[in-house]
Amino acid sequence: MVQIATLEDIEKIEQVPLSDRLGKIDTSYAVFAHGAREMPTKTALMFVGTAADEEPPIQYSYEDLFSRINQTANFLNDLGMGSSDVVSLIMPNLPETHFFLWGGEAAGIVNPINPFLEVAHIVGITKAAGTKILVAPGPMPGSEMWEKAVQVLQQCPSIEALVQVGGLPQDGEKIIHYNPVVGTYTATSLDSGRVIKPGDTASLFHTGGTTGVPKLARHTHYNEVADALMTSLVGATDQDSVGLCGLPLFHVNAAIVTGLSCFLQQATVLLATPGGYRTPDVIGNFWKLIERYRVTFFSGVPTLYASLLNVPIGACDVSSLRYAICGAAPMPRETIRRFESATGLSILEGYGLTEGTCVSACNPRAGERRAGSVGFRLPYQDMKSVQLDEGGHYLRDSDVNEIGALVIRGPNVFPGYLQEDANAHIWVDGDWLNTGDRGRQDEDGYFWLTGRTKELIIRGGHNIDPAIIENALARHEAVAQVAAVGQPDPYAGELPVAYVVLKPGIGEIKSDLLEFSRQNIAERAAIPKEIYFLENLPLTAVGKPFKPALRLDATKRECIKALAGISGLDTIDVQAHPVHGSMVILSLKPGASGEDREKIGTILGAYAFRYEIIG
Repeated sequence: MVQIATLEDIEKIEQVPLSDRLGKIDTSYAVFAHGAREMPTKTALMFVGTAADEEPPIQYSYEDLFSRINQTANFLNDLGMGSSDVVSLIMPNLPETHFFLWGGEAAGIVNPINPFLEVAHIVGITKAAGTKILVAPGPMPGSEMWEKAVQVLQQCPSIEALVQVGGLPQDGEKIIHYNPVVGTYTATSLDSGRVIKPGDTASLFHTGGTTGVPKLARHTHYNEVADALMTSLVGATDQDSVGLCGLPLFHVNAAIVTGLSCFLQQATVLLATPGGYRTPDVIGNFWKLIERYRVTFFSGVPTLYASLLNVPIGACDVSSLRYAICGAAPMPRETIRRFESATGLSILEGYGLTEGTCVSACNPRAGERRAGSVGFRLPYQDMKSVQLDEGGHYLRDSDVNEIGALVIRGPNVFPGYLQEDANAHIWVDGDWLNTGDRGRQDEDGYFWLTGRTKELIIRGGHNIDPAIIENALARHEAVAQVAAVGQPDPYAGELPVAYVVLKPGIGEIKSDLLEFSRQNIAERAAIPKEIYFLENLPLTAVGKPFKPALRLDATKRECIKALAGISGLDTIDVQAHPVHGSMVILSLKPGASGEDREKIGTILGAYAFRYEIIG
């Protein structure tokens, strides 16, 4: 397999057409059929329930996994599921989640749902998807998934069956128990006789909005297999690879990066507990897991790496690790430096979006990794920065290092959202998808993110639509205007904060508004961590809140708080920057010590933004 070091290596890979590389493995079902045929006894999936030292893993060979996928698809078919029907999953990370992900795609269309969403949002997703079958784990201590599923069943008329996975059998007219019966179904083929086509819709992954009904991104089978191959080429995944999956399987990162891309190459996936990285023992025993299962790579968000800095490797042998992947949010350069220094491990920063199936860009494993960059475009996918007019129409390609809108096109780019009205204005200059992110491409082909045209707040890899905050606070009788943005945070990347203009004659009521937020915002991660009061919001020419100015202000407020103990610091300013998007400018007092400068560097190095010290 070609080791990618430069953009030229990507172009060499592309000399062989993608269709030739994939051959007949052009659906997710074909991936597992190929694995069972070529390496039937090779371990495909391992699962540990608690991450404890003495716990033996549950293992499935490629033949076992293909059998369970067939049986699950036939089970769903027996419940009346056809190729255009939708099965929605409210599931933690279990082996059965993989069975339903890929068995659901073999039977029809699968719709993984974030189980931490409130019931109303899940109901909205299932209604939009037209869910026919809902799958959830039986009642478990510390989990509300089953209880949520029962409520969703009651509120979504299209659902004909609620499938219970594991746990004590629950009674109900539409409740079907999976585990006792799945083994009775055909294990070698699809009873339906379905011939799956590459262009068939395989899945509906919801995007990160938390207000209204999140948009449902349609992925074809070819989208998923193409992105899986493209990702495995970047990581040089092979049959000896072991990918640790700790991210949730309702998200494309876990499903594709530490899922389908591994299965495509007959590698092994280690599923680390139902809660993944949310399980404390997974973090506490992380390096022991790496040593015990000879893990070669894992994928995570910046908060994971910050947590792992507090877990010494000690005597653990982690020599099997080849690299680690970080995506979903910008990685602070100081976190990268400290992590790589402590572990000797290379972090490959990448970039992707649900609309591009998963990964769209990544730093090269064999080449220079530029901290703060998301690396090169993936093989077979085009990516560039463009200049758009005020209406979002294409004007021209950006110059080298000129910030513009990032657009992508390729075999991994989805055909559009399920909700047709959401597809307006997402395509640029023909078949280029406007990602909603802003960035630049340097002279060597590396891409750098500099901001977002879409207004999502990214908290520890979790996307938050600011409208859910704004809509809630706007209902408070004292609020005249409100706008929510992300404020930099050294651990989570960003935290939501709200800027509020109060009605005349009302004094600051921060504690009341924070409590009102807790009572009226359904998504806990979206509750603002701070509320700032202004006499007027900065506005655009058409009267909308000008959020870039608010983000600069939030960055300045965070810097003032973080650097409060630096006696030699004089002033802090935050400005828009033509290359980096924004820049924090710090000036020192005359006679400030080198120790002050060093402290500033240590503190601000934990953030993703750029800074410059004057004096």
